[in-house]
Amino acid sequence: MPDAAVGHSGDFVACSAALSEAVMRLRGDALCAELGRIARTLLASPDGCFVAADPLAPTGLEPFRAPAGVLAHEIHADGAYYGRYEIGGRIDYDEQDRRHLAGLAALTGTLLQVHSLARRATHAYAGIEAQLAHQSQILDQIHESVLTLDLMGYITSWNGSAERLFGYSSLEAVGKSILFLYVDEDESIPDVFAEGGGRLMEVRRRKKSGEVFWASLSLSPLRDLEERPVGLIAYLTDITERKRAEERLHHLAYYNELTGLPNRTLFARLVDQALMVAQRNEATGCVLFIDLNRFKLVNDTLGRRVGDELLRQVAARFRSTLREEDVVAHLAGDEFAVGLFDIRQHFEATTVAQKLQLALDAPFLIEGHDLRVGASVGISVFPQDGMEAEALLRMADIAMARAKEGHADPDHSVAFYSLDMNQGMHERMRIESGLRHALGHGELLLYYQPKFEIGSDRIVGAEALVRWLHPERGLVPPSEFIPLAETTGLIVQVGEWVLEQACAQAAVWQRAGLRPFRLAVNVSAREFTESLPTRVAATLERYELDPCWLELEITESTLMHDIDRVIGIMDRINALGVALSLDDFGTGYSSLSYLKRFPIHTLKIDRSFTTGIPLDASDCAIASTIISIGRQLGHRVIAEGVETLDQLSFLRDSGCDEVQGYLYAAPLPAARFEQGLRDNWLLVE
Repeated sequence: MPDAAVGHSGDFVACSAALSEAVMRLRGDALCAELGRIARTLLASPDGCFVAADPLAPTGLEPFRAPAGVLAHEIHADGAYYGRYEIGGRIDYDEQDRRHLAGLAALTGTLLQVHSLARRATHAYAGIEAQLAHQSQILDQIHESVLTLDLMGYITSWNGSAERLFGYSSLEAVGKSILFLYVDEDESIPDVFAEGGGRLMEVRRRKKSGEVFWASLSLSPLRDLEERPVGLIAYLTDITERKRAEERLHHLAYYNELTGLPNRTLFARLVDQALMVAQRNEATGCVLFIDLNRFKLVNDTLGRRVGDELLRQVAARFRSTLREEDVVAHLAGDEFAVGLFDIRQHFEATTVAQKLQLALDAPFLIEGHDLRVGASVGISVFPQDGMEAEALLRMADIAMARAKEGHADPDHSVAFYSLDMNQGMHERMRIESGLRHALGHGELLLYYQPKFEIGSDRIVGAEALVRWLHPERGLVPPSEFIPLAETTGLIVQVGEWVLEQACAQAAVWQRAGLRPFRLAVNVSAREFTESLPTRVAATLERYELDPCWLELEITESTLMHDIDRVIGIMDRINALGVALSLDDFGTGYSSLSYLKRFPIHTLKIDRSFTTGIPLDASDCAIASTIISIGRQLGHRVIAEGVETLDQLSFLRDSGCDEVQGYLYAAPLPAARFEQGLRDNWLLVE
């Protein structure tokens, strides 16, 4: 704008626009010259200038006193001094000129103040950007992986070390949930804010390549300016090598290097932990001390390499023989130990000992050598023989020495530390060995106890009961060998034999033209498997036996595991035309809601309830309830153990259908039972 464009006291609006444009686009001397020119133009003066000042300089100076003939005005804004206008060259400045200059100064102050603030804000923002850039460079160069998360666990930043560690770029990671790096699905983001601080932990994480590694993870809260939590800062360091070193050291400290089994130190720790649980549960625990026979001979004769391989194979056989919850250790040399804690009776440990000895029966083929070793086993029992692992190991070691020295066959010798237990164990082993012999040498036989229909007193069925005719002891009571058979698993072989013999006898009666009746065979829980229906069908076909002759009695406890599987097996048996009876009803815990789903024909009242009838009110109430349930569900009800007329009278009045017991007949051999059938059996007076 030329100086002549505006006359005396020229256009203030035009000058204001020029002033705004000058402040926006000019700096330094050029700005001062333009401001001076605008002032001269506004006041139509030949002379005039703008004298700049530093607004950040200390104030308090004396006000500027203009010389004669000069019109001046200082520029202030919010306490800051920005300079002054000095205008001269005229002799007729009036009050209007002063007001115009004052207005121009006020506007100049406002514009310069806004410009100064904007410039400082720009510098500050640039400084922050530079600082953030520096920090980002520092974070990218440090060894630790640093990332930040929001409160929902989504990644908000990801430094260069994190890119190098995980293999994901910042673009791939930011915005994703932290869970995509997790290995363990059940791991969750810790609530460090609720804990009031950070947290240090060791975790497993997954790289982009799929590799899983161990990391040291430190978490700290991320807060805003008002100290409110807004997320997490996570620092991660790869510690995989350290963890591997720790695992190697741990394995060397607690495992036998040769066999990989726990050593004596770890065995003692594991046993002591298990004993604490057993003590709280008032349970039994056993420690087995196992010493190999003839190992020293092998080691001395064939060398250490063969001996070491033999120990490795022995350890593998022991491990495969035992359950997951059992603790097996390699103590030293040819000595091993086993801890058993999930057992009901201490004598069950002998079964485990025999299984371990049996596992060694097959020869070991090593470098062309056919090697055989056996083992002597000593057993100590918690809490009788000791309250902690080392004491139990010492007692089991003593028992092992007793077994090795006092037995004709050391490879199958087992001894308890306590003499009374040792005697009981030997008796049990004698019975078990005899039962195995009986199964293969025709010492088992079947007796048949008839079932009578109340009212007509006619035979409607019979129960096949196994008996053991020992060549020396005579008839062995079932109470002595059936529980043992169940514990050792021999009950499966016994059950198969009973089914086979019962069907064979029923086929004889069928061919003889006897009126059909149901012959009940007891099936143990161990036998009640998916293969049972197939085995029953094959047996019926083999003897050409009509299924109406056969009934299977199952105990209530059999039904309480995997209900749908049990019902499926029962349906397949029913489809064969074979009846099902629920034995010992009332002694288990079966739910009535399940009972109505089971395809059974008969409920049998256990003899423990029949015995108290009619004097025991509780037994009477239970028996009456079972009869009522059976009738409502459409089942027949039979009571076993009936020995008196009073019991019979109560059961008759309560609506029971059948009875079985010594009041009518004891279990009888097949020939005497058949004679009773032919004589139209009627024993009740």
